[in-house]
Amino acid sequence: MDVIWLGQSCFRLRSKEATIVTDPFPGVKAAADIVTLSHAHPQHSALEGLKGARGDFKVLRGPGEYEVSHVLITGHKTFHDAEGGQRLGPNTVYLFLMDGLTLCHLGDLGHPLSRERANRMGKVDVLLVPVGGVNTIGATRAAEAINLLEPKVAIPMHYQTPARPELEPLERFLGAMGLKELEPAPKLALTPATLGESFRVVVLAAGV
Repeated sequence: MDVIWLGQSCFRLRSKEATIVTDPFPGVKAAADIVTLSHAHPQHSALEGLKGARGDFKVLRGPGEYEVSHVLITGHKTFHDAEGGQRLGPNTVYLFLMDGLTLCHLGDLGHPLSRERANRMGKVDVLLVPVGGVNTIGATRAAEAINLLEPKVAIPMHYQTPARPELEPLERFLGAMGLKELEPAPKLALTPATLGESFRVVVLAAGV
């Protein structure tokens, strides 16, 4: 399975069975079998640049249990703010079972994860976690989510870039994790055999 970061909260997840694109933003161009939208904001739900990898793509817009192109996907209802969605509305956290691994995309999670919620989500191998604060969790809450979910790999997303200067910088999250600067990788290729036993943070370079 390959994980490629296209920018912001948008990833291309490619397994033997299917290609998934998460939270597409305006201007992104990609082919997909499945598209997941954590919430309806234009920066997370722009479908116009996408095309089907093998025919039409399926769009998932909220909580539920799905099986699409032999990929098992579970959407968990969370919120985009710490007030139960009263300010910014709902957010969907998606879990994907692909090539024997479970990936979790937290979307624009805006509140701390409780242990009860983390237990309901179950085992996570790879966590895609927002770290830029403002309208999502920031560095400290991201580190707390990692400690609760205990993934083997955490990939930060939704942090300060030229396109999103208002967000907190990646370095703040790395500092919260006790890390210094990490060299961005163009993609992450994983199998259950190469996942490893030790936890690691992987920073991906945005691109296609």
